[in-house]
Amino acid sequence: MGNSLSDTKFVLPPANPRVAAIQMNSTPDVDRNLSQARVLLDEALAHDPNIVAFPENMLLFSERSSDYLENAQTTRGGASGRMIETLQEWAAEADVWLLAGSLPMKGKDEKIFNSSILFSPEGDLFARYDKIHLFDVEIPGDRKYLESADVSPGKKVVTAETPWGNLGLSICYDIRFPELYRKHADAGAHSIFIPAAFTAVTGKAHWDILTRARAVENQCYVIAPAQTGGPFEGRECHGHTRIVDPWGRVIAERPAGTGVVMADLDYGELFNIRSRLPSLAHRRLS
Repeated sequence: MGNSLSDTKFVLPPANPRVAAIQMNSTPDVDRNLSQARVLLDEALAHDPNIVAFPENMLLFSERSSDYLENAQTTRGGASGRMIETLQEWAAEADVWLLAGSLPMKGKDEKIFNSSILFSPEGDLFARYDKIHLFDVEIPGDRKYLESADVSPGKKVVTAETPWGNLGLSICYDIRFPELYRKHADAGAHSIFIPAAFTAVTGKAHWDILTRARAVENQCYVIAPAQTGGPFEGRECHGHTRIVDPWGRVIAERPAGTGVVMADLDYGELFNIRSRLPSLAHRRLS
């Protein structure tokens, strides 16, 4: 088998995007979160980005499952719901690609999907990814988490083809499952988005190495907008929103506090890295 870049469906996009990754401190108060998100979006728009990405649970972050059920959005029969409709308006008004890191989407049997939604500059719902790997863990020194009690897992890998490159969609705990990201790379992804609400304990231990590893092993940019601070009592988020290049270098980061990080992605450099060190072109052992 060959080792050419064509084996990985690599196509150089016509232009390099400027990406904004937003760090939020979301809470159970949807109105507060909408206000915070709008302020941070305006801060990002002042720098003329092409893509703006928000973190997981951007407009609702609660410990009560009833809050998610009451505020669940839908895409059946056309997108609808206050959160989705507002974000559609924002994307169209700003003429940007806007990634809602995750929103609660209606499911079955009193459960929701934790879904990442990509809106086009026309305000259309361009792509939807339902979180596959749910956060069911017990962390020493922290607490037990059981996301699957309220959330149904997704089943489909979603790599969105846009004028600014192919964008691999994922959410938070997905980062620990490298096979997902290799599927994005095999589909020709140039950038991987990992909106997150990492805990302070796991973030301190693993956020740095995992974000950089996903970039290096897949030779993609990683854009990881994150939650920071405490959304409610008993939960503390790691923050450290960052953008990582395909060589594993952190080219933009915000450790704590709400705000925006920006970076101009260089797909020519991405191409050079893949040409010099073609790890994606080699076939995996079976």
